[in-house]
Amino acid sequence: MKILICPDKFKGSLSAREVCAFLEYGIKSVNSDLEVTSHPIADGGEGSVEILKELLKLNECKVKTVDPIGRPIEAHYYYTDQVAYIELASASGLVLLEESERTPMNSSTMGTGYLIKDAMSRGCTHIYLFIGGSATNDGGIGIASALGFQFFDENDMILEAIGANLGHIKKINSINSDSLSELQITVLCDVSNPMYGPNGAAYVYAGQKGANQVMIEELDRGLKNYGAVLQKLTGRSIAEMPGMGAAGGVGASLVGLMGAEITNGFAMLSSKTQLEKYIIEADLVITGEGKIDHTSFQGKVVGNILSMCRKHNTPYGLIGGIIEIDDNSTQFKHSIIERAKSIQVAMRSAEQYLISIGQDIGTFL
Repeated sequence: MKILICPDKFKGSLSAREVCAFLEYGIKSVNSDLEVTSHPIADGGEGSVEILKELLKLNECKVKTVDPIGRPIEAHYYYTDQVAYIELASASGLVLLEESERTPMNSSTMGTGYLIKDAMSRGCTHIYLFIGGSATNDGGIGIASALGFQFFDENDMILEAIGANLGHIKKINSINSDSLSELQITVLCDVSNPMYGPNGAAYVYAGQKGANQVMIEELDRGLKNYGAVLQKLTGRSIAEMPGMGAAGGVGASLVGLMGAEITNGFAMLSSKTQLEKYIIEADLVITGEGKIDHTSFQGKVVGNILSMCRKHNTPYGLIGGIIEIDDNSTQFKHSIIERAKSIQVAMRSAEQYLISIGQDIGTFL
């Protein structure tokens, strides 16, 4: 029997690769006859590049840059030939800030811009940018500033590239546009939110980045203003494009000023790793993530994998930290929270619970 294990990460606890390893260990410890293949996967957010680096034999590059609030740090990206793979979270991620430091009003994606600039200096002409886990709500003006764009207010004063200044932008100039003319940027994300409004970047995501209600409303107005400036400049309604609300509206600058393409992160990663081929060949697929709920079916790993399984009539089972969905088609559902005394214990001891779940699956099969 061929078993395919293809989960996303358990956010805040284990990487997708670790989830695979512990489940596989548990399964084979009680049923060594099973043929188990581990295939960690992601949807374009944090952890995506980790999945690609071994498969594509990528080179790591460490760069001196800045964190979301401008402090010097060292961050990394991966590249091969003329292609670079960069995670926005590496230099502009929420994980880089203490809780007391989180404020999307004053944070910037400039550090990610420096990573892109470094990749360009190494001859990279195609950038894959994975935008999950950001600490920012700056509409991508930080990245643009690092690459030579300048943003001016009504008095022709240059604005600092932070979220608080989005509402003051009246004019944009580029002092380095020639160097970007041959650059291709592909932005990977897993959401389809617009740039602003009730379902936009500020209202949906800024709260978890440290913004209060007053800040959220100001950031939303700022994104609306910036969207209008971009529309006047490009003749395109950038703000309404699906995915412009991801990562604090970072795609707005990338698409509007640099001609980037927004694409589904899972689609790119599953294609690169030939996931569908493995699902077709499997007798059973096991997938999951830290929390499986209705959002898991909005472009994320679990929903996409279940769609592939149904397409090819491949049986599947679910594992998760928490499972909040009903699915009568699944072979089994195992959640860690049902075994642990609390969420804290579940996250702290996820390894032992996954091994135990693997043993139960191996016995069941």
